[in-house]
Amino acid sequence: MRFELEHGAFVELRDPWLAEDLAEQLQRRLLEELQWEQRSIQLFGRSVLQPRLIAWCGEFPYRYSGQTLEARAWTSTCERVRRLVEQTTECPFNHLLANLYRNGNDSMGFHADNESELGPQPQVASASFGATRRFRLKPRKRGEALSLELRHNSLLLMAGATQAHYVHGVPKQPGVHAPRLNLTFRRVLGAPIS
Repeated sequence: MRFELEHGAFVELRDPWLAEDLAEQLQRRLLEELQWEQRSIQLFGRSVLQPRLIAWCGEFPYRYSGQTLEARAWTSTCERVRRLVEQTTECPFNHLLANLYRNGNDSMGFHADNESELGPQPQVASASFGATRRFRLKPRKRGEALSLELRHNSLLLMAGATQAHYVHGVPKQPGVHAPRLNLTFRRVLGAPIS
């Protein structure tokens, strides 16, 4: 399903994405293989713990919110998922930022993936496994927000001018008690400029 937004922005949702048994297998392996950690970020000039766990793989360092994720080798399962995402989206990716939302108290504030090392119109693919969580996409200026329920085994692609004109986030949902694993793929054009 494709959602046309303003200013040449669009998102595409595939739900379901993979065969169910494959999605279950990938979820188990990713939870075991990845090096999960809770890191501090800079938010409005102060250091706070991210309200979720993260892990990553990538050929280049990637910097966001005052932190740098150094290059890290791809695990076999992450590489397999990357190939599946690339086949589905027909987009090349070389970096994965994984988020583990332990329950509905974990969240992601509104932001855009618009770091300079991603280029002018970055494409970001987001694969979801586990609990269903609400994904919100809203214009940077006034306008109507788009709210999607991202279920287990779904794949969302944000493309076109989405990162330039919209922000997105995953709000808290206190009624959600199960974990959600979210893999976000992007193409980093080179190491961040100091």
